[in-house]
Amino acid sequence: MGGRLESRADEDAAPTEAYARGLVVGDFVHTPGLGPLDPKTGEVVGTDVAEQTHRVMRNLGAILAAHGLGFDDVVRSTVRLRCLKRDFTACNEAYKSYFTQPCPVRMTVGSDLTDILVEIDFVACKAR
Repeated sequence: MGGRLESRADEDAAPTEAYARGLVVGDFVHTPGLGPLDPKTGEVVGTDVAEQTHRVMRNLGAILAAHGLGFDDVVRSTVRLRCLKRDFTACNEAYKSYFTQPCPVRMTVGSDLTDILVEIDFVACKAR
């Protein structure tokens, strides 16, 4: 197992709980599950799942960039939706606009989210 290093992405909202903003373990960068928070105000951005998904992806993109990575380095993601049946298609359309083929593997689940419609986390590979 490689070294562990936490890195703060300036464009991401500050965490309100105890978790690393991005954790490097060997060649992999693990992100926390992030919601659609404005990085400056900490307020929820967007009233629908597409808007919220774009905000989450920009927040995650900032963490990737802080580690010298981009969306093409993502190898796995987990997407949590408050209303899986209603919001899957709109979330998927926004989500897939950030990736080229081959897309990362992904698990999408329904989840009891508080005050947000979507939360996403990544595992990215530095050696990809």
